[in-house]
Order: sequence, then C-alpha cells, then structure tokens
Amino acid sequence: MSLKEILAVAEEHDFTVGAFNVTESSMFRAVVETAEKNESPAIIAAATNEFAFAGREFYAYVVSRLEKSRLPFALHLDHGHSLEDCVRAVQAGFTSVMIDGSLLPYEENVALTRKAVELGRGAGVSVEGEIGTIGINAGAEEGGVEGIVYTDPDTVLDFIERTGVDALAVAIGTAHGQYPKGFKPHLRLDILQDIRSLTDVPLVLHGGSDNPDEEIEEGCRMGIRKVNISSDFKVAYYEGIRKHLNETDDFYPAKVLPFGMAQVERVVAHKMKLFHSIGASRFY
Repeated sequence: MSLKEILAVAEEHDFTVGAFNVTESSMFRAVVETAEKNESPAIIAAATNEFAFAGREFYAYVVSRLEKSRLPFALHLDHGHSLEDCVRAVQAGFTSVMIDGSLLPYEENVALTRKAVELGRGAGVSVEGEIGTIGINAGAEEGGVEGIVYTDPDTVLDFIERTGVDALAVAIGTAHGQYPKGFKPHLRLDILQDIRSLTDVPLVLHGGSDNPDEEIEEGCRMGIRKVNISSDFKVAYYEGIRKHLNETDDFYPAKVLPFGMAQVERVVAHKMKLFHSIGASRFY
C-alpha cells in the first residue's frame, strides 16, 4: 500500500503505524513476521544509506515478500535528501518517499518538497515532508539532542498547502539515535496539540527510539499517525547476538542470527502495543 492509504485507515480508526528501518534480511524478516503474528499493519523503511548498502536487488526481495503477505505494508524511503534519492527508491518499488529539506531555508524546503510531490503523484507514490529539525545523537543513521529546531505551528498550513504532502514530520523534541547517558528526553506535546488542531494531514514522529513509553503513547493518542523506530530494535538485535556469541562457540549465521531476531520481535511487538496497532489489520 502507499503511505497515504495505510495512514488514512489509521486516522479513521485512531491508531498509529510503526515505521521500522531495516538494513538486511534477518531484521526485515523479524519485523514482517512480528507484524503478521500480531495482525498489525507496518511500514518497512530504509534510510538512504541503508538503501545504498543493501542495494536495489535486495528490495526486489522485500517487495516480493510484502506483496505475498496478507497484512497491509508500505515500503518507505526515509530521509531522501534529493529528487534523485526519491527516483531510485521509486524505481526499486517503494510505495512512499520522504524528502527531507528541513535543513534548507524554508522557501527552498517548500520548493524541493513540492517537486518531490509532483514526482510522487506521477508515480502513484506518497510523499512525506518535514519542517523543523530533529536532533542527532551518536550512531544516528540520518545525520542529538543538539540542534533541535521545533516545528513552528504557524508554518504548518502554509507548508502543506504549497507542497501537497501526504504526511508531515514534525519536530517536537525527539532525536535520531540513542540519547546520551543520563539525558532525559521530553516531548513538547503542547506543540503537537497546536499543530494537530490546524490540520488533518497525518503527522509523523521521527527519532521515536529511546523516548519514554508514556510520552510516545500519549503522542499517538494526540494524533501522531506514524512513528519511526530504528535504534531501539537494532541495539537489541546486536545485544542478542553478542550475548549468544559470548556464551557459545557458534558461528553459523543460521544458528546465531535468530538470537538477534528474537530481540527484534520483542521490541517491535512492544512498540506495536504502544501504537495500538495490534489487531488493526482487520480495518483494511
């Protein structure tokens, strides 16, 4: 499905869809199988560097697997920085793209996002834009707590009307990657409330890993329709593998990787519970 289609149902039935950034087949399998086990819609996402690493051929397998599933999925490019990034994803079978012009001057962001939307319309692909900037932490793939520029609610309607985006990423206090030790993130839910009162375009929360569960759940209750998750399940994946390797002499991938996949399943299922998306496949 396209992002627009999958989020329209989430809006109608008041739940949130998780977007999980996967880089290779075992992580991908773990996310998809967890979604199927929990009857939850999901968005399979890849940042531009993940797309480059895995290669276009890998996404032929991803598309084939998602098409064969009875569950609703979207395949989404996360943080495309150019029209060329978006074109490559569309050619690989992605059903939605994010064009991230948030670090550009506002008018340049509008112009770039509008061009991406025009491209997407022609290809039947949804487009997500962003205003405000998410913080960046160590280990983040897209770019910490430093550098957050909160989304100005006064710009939201202008941006949406001039670009035609299908979804809008907002900056309300999250950051990509894992937060520094001892740092306590805090979401500006007051800003979210102001933005939500202005538009019914689906809102997106980036940097959703490592935030308190209660804040994420409250943000979803207030109208966030897509939450991006990456670091939380990847850290768990490698911790599961590391623990097994430290305790055994195993080195065959078929024996080792399932220990990481089990941790991905645990984290992803927990996020789906926060998003109230478990069982929501029945609405599609």
